[in-house]
Amino acid sequence: MITEYKNKFLQYYEKNETKLDVVVFIAGFLFDIITMSDIDDIFSIVQQIVYLGIIFSIIYFEILFRLFKWKPGPKIVRVWEYRTLVLHFFLGSLLSLYSLFYIKSASVLHSLIFLGMMLLVLFANELPGVKKSNISIKAGMFGVCLFSFFSILFPLLLGFVGWIPLLLAIAATGAVFYGMYRLLFKKIPDHYSLTKIVLAPAGSVISLFLVFYVMGWIPPIPLSVVEHGIYHNVEKQEGNYLLSSERPWWRFWQSGDQHFKARPGDKVFYYAQIYSPTRFQDQIFIQWSQLNAKGNWVAADKIPLQVVGGRKMGFRGFAFKSNYQPGEWRVQVLTTHGQEITRLEFEVESSAETEPRMFNIEKK
Repeated sequence: MITEYKNKFLQYYEKNETKLDVVVFIAGFLFDIITMSDIDDIFSIVQQIVYLGIIFSIIYFEILFRLFKWKPGPKIVRVWEYRTLVLHFFLGSLLSLYSLFYIKSASVLHSLIFLGMMLLVLFANELPGVKKSNISIKAGMFGVCLFSFFSILFPLLLGFVGWIPLLLAIAATGAVFYGMYRLLFKKIPDHYSLTKIVLAPAGSVISLFLVFYVMGWIPPIPLSVVEHGIYHNVEKQEGNYLLSSERPWWRFWQSGDQHFKARPGDKVFYYAQIYSPTRFQDQIFIQWSQLNAKGNWVAADKIPLQVVGGRKMGFRGFAFKSNYQPGEWRVQVLTTHGQEITRLEFEVESSAETEPRMFNIEKK
């Protein structure tokens, strides 16, 4: 009976593979969005390690199997025929998770190329052609997952982002692939083949991530902006922040006073709520810039802000500017190495009005 159902399932899957893969992919991605835990959740980190270990094992034995250096025993052979489904399920889960982490932490416009690459790899993992492709492509996808894991883990352990966590992530990723190479070399003493299958994909992934980092396109995980906005005043009272704005109700898509009507003596306040994990402590910068007549952004003040992690809803802080001219403005939140966490554009308009103003007060 079980064998009959299994055969029917395999026949149905072969006939509707693409449709089922799309449905499972969309369902899995939505499930990850709903159930995604905090980036520093211990259970989630352990789960990622288990997934990576399973992927490592499948790729390792797949290489031996394809080169006729290993074959599954009687107890394993029934499970072994599902190895491709299992491999791409775990690859898809990790790629989905890391893509969501990157999207959450990214200034989308600034990291569009990198996010596009991650989503492309995520979608490619679901294509039947990729599932049936050579093992080096799967090793490359494993490399993307492995590097993403380490690029998150080391900032969490060290408590800051920058070159040191990046170099450690590169070293750790390279060490895992070199360890696989050494294990395989004991049974397959073919340097050229193993380099092509194992080391080349790892080197390509590491090089690509390094280029993206130098270009400033990789989001500064684990930092992410929960919310931010432009206000007429930000005041801290009894552990809460009171945000004053004139935004009318119908401009619900704006963050505070993005259309800032400035009277003489007004200051422009920027408030941000930035998520950072427990024990995380790093410095960021609030960069003010104005658009000149030639259409170029001209940097003005750059204000440092110390971010301390541990608060569930994120660290809260603000900066203000008192010397400004009417026109188009932009605020960027940057790491010490210039990676953009987020940005917000707004307009300053001179106002000659003198009647009393009624501000909307938000408590954060």
